[in-house]
Order: sequence, then C-alpha cells, then structure tokens
Amino acid sequence: MAARLVVLVSGAGSNLQALLDACADPGYGATVVAVGADRPDVEGLARGARAGAETFVVRVGDFPDRAAWDAALTEQVAKYEPDLVISAGFLKLVGPAFLAAFGGRYLNTHNALLPAFPGIHGPRDALAYGVKLAGATLFLVDEGVDTGAIIAQVAVPVLDDDTEDTLSERIKQAERPQLVEYVGRMVREGWTVTGRKVTVP
Repeated sequence: MAARLVVLVSGAGSNLQALLDACADPGYGATVVAVGADRPDVEGLARGARAGAETFVVRVGDFPDRAAWDAALTEQVAKYEPDLVISAGFLKLVGPAFLAAFGGRYLNTHNALLPAFPGIHGPRDALAYGVKLAGATLFLVDEGVDTGAIIAQVAVPVLDDDTEDTLSERIKQAERPQLVEYVGRMVREGWTVTGRKVTVP
C-alpha cells in the first residue's frame, strides 16, 4: 500500500513536480493524494490536478484570525489521512493545531544550511555573509521558523560570481533530488527521532 502524501504549495510547485514524477514509479512507495495551497490559481494546484491528485485552497483572508485558518487547514489536510505532509514552497507558517495533528511528519525544505540563514532570504543572506558553502536542508517542522530537527542536508558551493538568482537556482537543483530521495526512504523504511537527531534507514 503506497504511503499517502499531502503537498502544500504557494507557487509554481517545482518540488511538487519532482515528487509527482517520483510517485509515478510504483516502487517509490508513495502517492500524492492531495495538493493544497493558500491561494487559488497557482501553477502548483494545476500540476496536482493534472497528475490526478485532489486539490484544495485555504486562504488566510477567508478567516477571522490565524488560529481559525490553522484549524481549517488542519481539518482539510486531515481528510486525506496523510502519512506525510510536505511543504513544497508553502509560504505560510502553520500553527499549534496543525502541529498537534501532523507534528513529526510535516516536512519542509529550506534553501540554506540550517541553522544558518533561516527565513525567506536564505541565498541572499548567505551571499551577504560571504560563506563558501550554501545548500538545502530538509527538516521536520516545529513551532519555530526553520528550527525543526534536520533530516538531511546537501551542500552547494558558492561561486565568486554568484548572484542571488544563480545561487538560488543551483540550490534548487540540489534540493529537489534530496527531497525525493528522503521522502521515498521515509515512507519505505520509516524514521526515528531522538532529541534533535533524525535517523532514516
């Protein structure tokens, strides 16, 4: 029985597409059952629909406060009984209700080598600091901003002539296969968390 994935997006969904492509192989062990977004008309939703996944939108502006939005998002995702929930460029921080339901199985990928350079400008901050290695981090989401236990990291050298755009693109090229590899390994083999240490067989 294939593991059930719910993927959350806010934009084009290139990481989502990498997962959809991987799931086309029965040996991968997972299927994307639903794709959710915080706004309508994004390409990520269209990618999901084309692949046969159900889609849904839960907009922050449709609710009186973030707690109500968080509860609605939690309820919507729970309908699909996911084994893993994956943030693939989902630009909203979830709240306590969501983490209570999916903590320990909600994954995010960040375009920096955490704990360095959290937040939305990882590559820009890395360049400004002058580091020689940037990269991507896959982690379990907790209540902080990019502070969860780290599942995997991949390093990407910073070139002397890099701009934010060129570095970001090279990080994406490394980020996608890491995401696909570890989601597959987690659904097929499981994982353990001891303190901040995540072990994937």
